[in-house]
Amino acid sequence: MDDEPLKDWAERRDAKIGRLRAVPVVSGDGPRAAHLQPDAPRAIERWNGHAWEPHGLTANLAEAKAVLYPEARESSNPLHDPVPKPLGPGTGKHRKAP
Repeated sequence: MDDEPLKDWAERRDAKIGRLRAVPVVSGDGPRAAHLQPDAPRAIERWNGHAWEPHGLTANLAEAKAVLYPEARESSNPLHDPVPKPLGPGTGKHRKAP
């Protein structure tokens, strides 16, 4: 059996501390998938190393994404986005002949 050293496991576990997730606030056994109820409020939970604990509340999926992914909001400026590279010269099968 290939046991992982305890030190490696602890480092991997500690790397996840502070991770956030958004959970839809729905009653009963309602759908919990984000795409099914984008206007439902979301509970933001934070991983403390042992369990998910309440961290915040948002009104909908868009606000939850802004909390979970703040770097996406910063890079939405087209002036700062990287310019896509054009296709280089070549004669691959996927390219049409001129």
